[in-house]
Amino acid sequence: MGKYVLALDQGTTSSRAILFDRESNIVQIAQQEFSQIFPQDGWVEHNPNEIFDTQSSVVRECVKNAGISSKDIAAVGVTNQRETTVVWNKKTGAPIYNAIVWQDRRTSAYCDKLKAEGKTDLIREKTGLILDSYFSGTKIKWILDNVKGARELAEKGDLLFGNIDTWLIWNFTKGSVHATDPSNASRTLLFNINTGMWDKDLLELFDIPESLLPKVMPSSGVMGEMHPEFLGAPIPIAGDAGDQQAATYGNACTKEGMAKNTYGTGCFLLMNTGKMHKLSANNLLTTVAWDSGKGLHYAFEGSVYIGGAVVQWLRDGLQIIKNTSDTEALGKSVPDNGGVYIVPAFTGLGAPYWDPYARGTIVGITRGTTKAHIARAGLESIAYQSLDIVRCMEKDAGMKMSTLRVDGGASRNNMLMQCQADMLNVVVERPVITETTALGAAYLAGLAVNFWSSEEEVRSMWKLDRCFEPQMSQERREKQLYEWHKAVKRAQSWLED
Repeated sequence: MGKYVLALDQGTTSSRAILFDRESNIVQIAQQEFSQIFPQDGWVEHNPNEIFDTQSSVVRECVKNAGISSKDIAAVGVTNQRETTVVWNKKTGAPIYNAIVWQDRRTSAYCDKLKAEGKTDLIREKTGLILDSYFSGTKIKWILDNVKGARELAEKGDLLFGNIDTWLIWNFTKGSVHATDPSNASRTLLFNINTGMWDKDLLELFDIPESLLPKVMPSSGVMGEMHPEFLGAPIPIAGDAGDQQAATYGNACTKEGMAKNTYGTGCFLLMNTGKMHKLSANNLLTTVAWDSGKGLHYAFEGSVYIGGAVVQWLRDGLQIIKNTSDTEALGKSVPDNGGVYIVPAFTGLGAPYWDPYARGTIVGITRGTTKAHIARAGLESIAYQSLDIVRCMEKDAGMKMSTLRVDGGASRNNMLMQCQADMLNVVVERPVITETTALGAAYLAGLAVNFWSSEEEVRSMWKLDRCFEPQMSQERREKQLYEWHKAVKRAQSWLED
């Protein structure tokens, strides 16, 4: 048995490798950013080969810098940006098109067509998802319909599809394993969450041959082995989960009713609903949380498309800060937002609005507005968007949320976390280890090879870093929320004409 578990955390803007010890401490971390491709308005792509190259590079860097060898690694866990879609030639291993990223909106019109044909309820009942271009299914269809020769190759069985987890596993096993887990499969519009299988009716609807699809295996269980080419000896790949489900597991929200919010490029709030699932009545998603080898667990989920990415925009687009960490000091330099609200609908609005035609807006600007007000409004927009989801989640679950666990890069921003506690009027708990996405993948992999003994042991390792108590008056909270929702209305349906 090795001393460590290696987590591959392939995100929207960077690839990372993180090494955890038996006490779930981070031993070593390596990270590389990769290119973001924007061919036209609303389109977002990645180079699949660059994704794998950066991921394999940080794997080697992480292990080398830790001064260990492959024999010290008990297992590898994979977690990934979900819905991002890769189609490749199984004979050559070459992608036939760039990866179409989860943020991409090119199939919005096709989704509208399906809605007009009355397909919304069918898809929702089978998948738990909203009919939206966010998910993989319409992206696969777009590639097959728009890349020359793609459909012919697909019909011959020469093409493979995968979300990023599948693409990584296929490459790290040198093409011997074409697999995914239920958490990723449930983000495709093609997986029936009631039966736990690919759905033939949905495959027919989207005109996608089943031969493209990976085998669905448990989130915790040995899928295959990392080829010796990478680290010198084979290592079991024993964990796989989409990033938000992995973060839920890593934040020890393994009991029904527990909830977390991950503040990354987007924000993703999940509430564990256990082995029973029901459809949301408030425009949230019902998704598979994981299969730890004992059957499917489910969750309610709400997604904010632009979370931490609004801070990157303040840095790279408006250029009012030099580093993302500057927003906290700048935002604190003014007592409030000065009446300024940013709705960062750069690629539309996610839950609960599901408006692909919304676009970003800043309202409330006066002659007295400064870059500090704008920075503060940017941070607050993350908290407001998350609040909209929490309120829907509380209605669906029939209970008031008392505590929210948080993770992800932006959760280190104390001002944002205090704002979140104030707006929600709930306690916000930040753990010592905020890299819970990678940690969740590590836990799933480690449990599969008995590196850790049980979920109880995993839960016992969760440690609190800081607790944020609500401090805002109800009157002020209601005023700000009223103005926020007024701003959202200004941003909605901007492109509909």
